[in-house]
Amino acid sequence: MKFNFTEEQQEFRLVLRRFLSDHSPTTEVRRLMETDDGCDPDVWRQVCQDLGLTGVHIPEAYGGQGFGLVELGIVLEEMGRALLCAPYFASTVLAATTILNVGTEEQKVTLLPPIAAGEMIATLAFAEDSGRWDSSGVEMTATSSGDEFSLSGCKSFVLDGASAGQIVAVARRPGSTGDEGVSLFLVSPDAEGLTRTLLESMDPTRKLARLEFNNVRATLLGAEGEAAAPLSKTMDQAAICLANEMVGGADILRESAVEYSLLRVQFGRAVGSFQAIKHKAADMLLEVEMAKAAAYYAAGAHDEGDDDWPAMASLAKASAGDAYMQAAIHTVQMHGGIGFTWDNDTHLWFKRAKSSEVFLGDSAHHRELMMQRWPE
Repeated sequence: MKFNFTEEQQEFRLVLRRFLSDHSPTTEVRRLMETDDGCDPDVWRQVCQDLGLTGVHIPEAYGGQGFGLVELGIVLEEMGRALLCAPYFASTVLAATTILNVGTEEQKVTLLPPIAAGEMIATLAFAEDSGRWDSSGVEMTATSSGDEFSLSGCKSFVLDGASAGQIVAVARRPGSTGDEGVSLFLVSPDAEGLTRTLLESMDPTRKLARLEFNNVRATLLGAEGEAAAPLSKTMDQAAICLANEMVGGADILRESAVEYSLLRVQFGRAVGSFQAIKHKAADMLLEVEMAKAAAYYAAGAHDEGDDDWPAMASLAKASAGDAYMQAAIHTVQMHGGIGFTWDNDTHLWFKRAKSSEVFLGDSAHHRELMMQRWPE
């Protein structure tokens, strides 16, 4: 597959970069890190209404723009560069994509337009205390009584779970195992028996929560017991999106490291002129560009309907995870002693790199998936 950005996509990127540069400087990121919601309502309104970013990949029939994962990847790459503090990944990537893959036509018509307009912030409650991101790790149970369901169990690491206005939760039929009996449910945030607790995490730019369900009433999303396959598709699509976000962060780290190495003088010359620093800068460029190529290749393969796109999704996530962490480590080292201080902004991306590395499954998990999926 030959891939190039169109002029429209390049202009779209420039518009996003200018907007995020103005509205998500590191001073604003640091301010929002200290809040519980982690979002500026005015900036979120502009993201949703003025730019229409919350509906990028949602079909026009449901109030969205109708683009593919390539355009969504551009949005996320630029957000990753700027460390935008907003519930975009939770609502647009995780929740909306899940509803698209699982929901009935009536549910899509009802649920997706408010998400596309930014009027409703939703999230997906999937992982539990085990930290696994596959159906086999789901232990929360869904008990049915006629047409009604009640959920019992816990969900952890729920992105924006403490502030979301709509929760999509994964649960299974009691006694079922593996991919059997897994379903998705809609849960109101003020439902009786639901407790939401904001977690303290290493990366405060992402707001994670623990949700405890004690016989919580829920509405079935899609067909009962048949969510495993579409949920796996959702996770693959989300992995591509996260890979694009990660290469954006890795790229801005690389740029800042090179810029600083040309300004810092040691022994009468810029440290960037030393061979060891040149090697680090070259390694960073190679790793980031390879990860970026993998991320957009996976997005393009998905949009073109390539049968192997799930394997490429795992390749993209693994490559981006390694490149982001290495870029963060090299950037701290190239900044010298100041790179370890709170006043230096490098640690903001370093923490995001570490949290993103394990979110939706780490590199080892995705390499294993890739080998299982790759055609012989």
